[in-house]
Amino acid sequence: MSVPLSRRSVLRGAVLLGAAAGGTALTQLGDDRGARAMTTQVDQPVIANCATWRARPPSSAVTVLQNRPNKIIVHHTAFPNSTDYSLAHAYQNSRDIQNLHMDTNGWLDSGQHFTNSRAGYLTEGRHGSLYALLHGQTMVQGAHCVGQNSQAIGIENEGIYLDVQPPQALWDSLVLFCAFTCQQYAIPATEIYGHKDFNSTQCPGLLHDRLPELRSAVAARLG
Repeated sequence: MSVPLSRRSVLRGAVLLGAAAGGTALTQLGDDRGARAMTTQVDQPVIANCATWRARPPSSAVTVLQNRPNKIIVHHTAFPNSTDYSLAHAYQNSRDIQNLHMDTNGWLDSGQHFTNSRAGYLTEGRHGSLYALLHGQTMVQGAHCVGQNSQAIGIENEGIYLDVQPPQALWDSLVLFCAFTCQQYAIPATEIYGHKDFNSTQCPGLLHDRLPELRSAVAARLG
């Protein structure tokens, strides 16, 4: 049975569980983030980690790369545009994606690093991605875009946007997430792309047409 959670409790659970999963105390994370405190302009968004949305464990160990990503790649999912905007649905969407990627695609875990629901709820995708993002020095190798999985953070946006625009809540969350990720990894706002920029696909639909708008909005958030 799902228990409704406040955004405050989700944030607390995501940060605490993310730190525990990485084996590093929050005090150590505080030291790392404290070094950037004077230049931080974008607050950390609420991101529920894998334990919070009850992800399956990976089928094998994820690969942690000792480099920062140099870009963000925007995707949309292949699932219908749900009108369920609840937090419980966002968590179920993350589980559905993971099941598809593991059971159908044969991947070790979710392919993307993060997921953004139609209501704007953010969840960690591949295990370890949130821990790496919060520290800003390493990244988890993904499986979301051929040729870019060792250098790009992939975010799945729930829904299909070939002929309709995403909800405003999804867009606002995407802007905030991209700004925070750019800040954490020192990625220029100009380095935000769509899946179709690298692979033969229609993904991310109309979101691709709005990439200039997204880059400008992220640059504004970064100051």
